[in-house]
Amino acid sequence: MRTPILYGSVHVLFYQDEEVLLLRRQNTGFQDGNWSVVAGRMDGDEEVIAAAIREAREEAGVVIDPADIEIIGVMHRKNTTSEWVDFFLKAHSWQGDIRNQEPEKCEQLKWFPAKQLPDNMVSYIRTALDKKQQAVWFESVGW
Repeated sequence: MRTPILYGSVHVLFYQDEEVLLLRRQNTGFQDGNWSVVAGRMDGDEEVIAAAIREAREEAGVVIDPADIEIIGVMHRKNTTSEWVDFFLKAHSWQGDIRNQEPEKCEQLKWFPAKQLPDNMVSYIRTALDKKQQAVWFESVGW
């Protein structure tokens, strides 16, 4: 029996006027130059919504009330060295102005029309954004 390598992450989706907030990754060693969303690995002893709220504050400089964010999807993802359970959450509202809080890891934050996403996206993020977001969804990627 193999020892599982399983990590958890959160991905926060911000929508405004039919647009979605994306960030261009840089200097991370993972998908640099491609567009993604506000996201990060869950710390130990951290609940999913708390992790998403922390990542939104750390990366985009906004505060989200726990009542204003919901889980909209889950993805079980496999890559070459590990397995991930990714939680996708939608922020319904937030306090503060969205700004790039991590310029060393994020080249740019930009709003894109949700129906006109850039070509150079992290592939599993595109898969998640292509969901209708009308009900909680599940997807397996990389198996």
